[in-house]
Amino acid sequence: MSDEETQSPAPFLIPSCPEPLTLSELESHLAKAADLLRGAIDQADFKAYIFPLMFFKRISDTYLEEYGHALEDSGGDQEFASFAENHRFQIPEGCLWQDVRSRTENVGQALVTAMRGIEKANPDTLYGIFGSAAWTNKSKLPDRTLTDLIEHFSLRALTNACVAPDVFGQAYEYLIKRFADQSNKKAGEYYTPRTIVKLLVNILDPQEGETVYDPACGTGGMLIEVIEHVKAAGGKIQLLWGKLFGQEKVLATSGIARMNLLLHGIEDFKVVKGDTLRDPAFFDGDRLAQFDCVIANPPFSLDAWGAETWSGDRWGRGKLGGTPPVTNGDWAWVQHMVTSMAPITGRVAVVVPQGALFRGGVEARIREAMLDEDLLESVIGLAPNLFYGTGLAASVLILRATKPDAHRGRVLFINGETLFKRGRNQNTLEPDHAAKLFNLYAAFVDDVGLAHVASLDEIKANKFNLNIPIYVAPAGSTDRTTLEEALATLAQAQAAVSVSRKALEDQLAAWGLT
Repeated sequence: MSDEETQSPAPFLIPSCPEPLTLSELESHLAKAADLLRGAIDQADFKAYIFPLMFFKRISDTYLEEYGHALEDSGGDQEFASFAENHRFQIPEGCLWQDVRSRTENVGQALVTAMRGIEKANPDTLYGIFGSAAWTNKSKLPDRTLTDLIEHFSLRALTNACVAPDVFGQAYEYLIKRFADQSNKKAGEYYTPRTIVKLLVNILDPQEGETVYDPACGTGGMLIEVIEHVKAAGGKIQLLWGKLFGQEKVLATSGIARMNLLLHGIEDFKVVKGDTLRDPAFFDGDRLAQFDCVIANPPFSLDAWGAETWSGDRWGRGKLGGTPPVTNGDWAWVQHMVTSMAPITGRVAVVVPQGALFRGGVEARIREAMLDEDLLESVIGLAPNLFYGTGLAASVLILRATKPDAHRGRVLFINGETLFKRGRNQNTLEPDHAAKLFNLYAAFVDDVGLAHVASLDEIKANKFNLNIPIYVAPAGSTDRTTLEEALATLAQAQAAVSVSRKALEDQLAAWGLT
């Protein structure tokens, strides 16, 4: 690319601010921007518009900030100030925020032109990052709506001097959660509550210099928490540059993840758009790439996940137990993650629905294979209704390529069903609840009503069923539930539901409502 194509003249005012924005001020500013779209597009789609726009504003403002610094350092040399080495990202002529702001007609097309120009000028870092939102659809986004949105964003400078990277990153996370709260049913596709993310990361305890991989990375929250974990431990986060990897199926969401990492100041990472189970992005010759830490909250009970290719999978992911059910990919994710962990240092933390712990058939054979290899270290049951889009109780599986000597041949079961704060629409795992679960995991001992260390022989006697109540008696009980008792209880509950449903149907029929 020639200098002419990458240079931006400086006819525009370099952004400034009287004093840096506080986190609450920035959160309020971003929330009001989102409110301007209310009624124009579905709330579940807000993220596909707001995040690219705020990222565009941020990199445009910081480009001009960098230009100003270079101009000052060079004694006013505009050519020098435009050199690529003075800028983190290149913004071609005509693609600055102010160029779009000056438009009053066909604003959506101006946005698309600027965003695509920036992507093209930064192929290694920003290609495809702005997604494919329908900016030019005037029936949804007329020029007036886009102009109002752009003018609102223009009220605040988003330079590094005005908004530090840490503050911007926190505000970005706030907005992700806000959109998740507003679009609960669809939010499970891209957002995991942060206390749960922190719990998983604390258990894996990633160290500076280790590789970390999230095969269902959503908006990048797991990878962000890894950075925060290493930073809190006093580690050098720069030693994680080039060692963070993620894959995400949805284009807009993968773009948001990349923006999230960039806005948190992470300079070197790899997040790829793609279907992990059908087409994994990271491999080394004829095997999958292997990582020290593999962490994910993949979609629960994924239908049509790609079972047709699993038996002949070139990566050998089905070797541990066979091919999971065609209509349920829970254990396919676990198989993929285990295949992706390093042979000695590798460890896995994965969220699965609790049904994956006890369903029979091939899933029981996969559990048996994992246990035969002594890979499973802990099963942690969580309270119901903690995750967006589902009221189901989930669980966390912790697996290790090499267990500590004291853990070999044993599995720790933790029952966290009572550890939550009840909410009107959704329960939450509070920090003290997460700390309790972590401490139970770290202790790796029996704790009445909360934890039990089971031998592999004990699990084998229960036909490799990992249902937590079999091993951890409810608080106040002296005996653990047997497999037969658990199945009997389930059968009774199903029968009760059938009776209630029949009574309701009869009543509706009597009222003439069926």
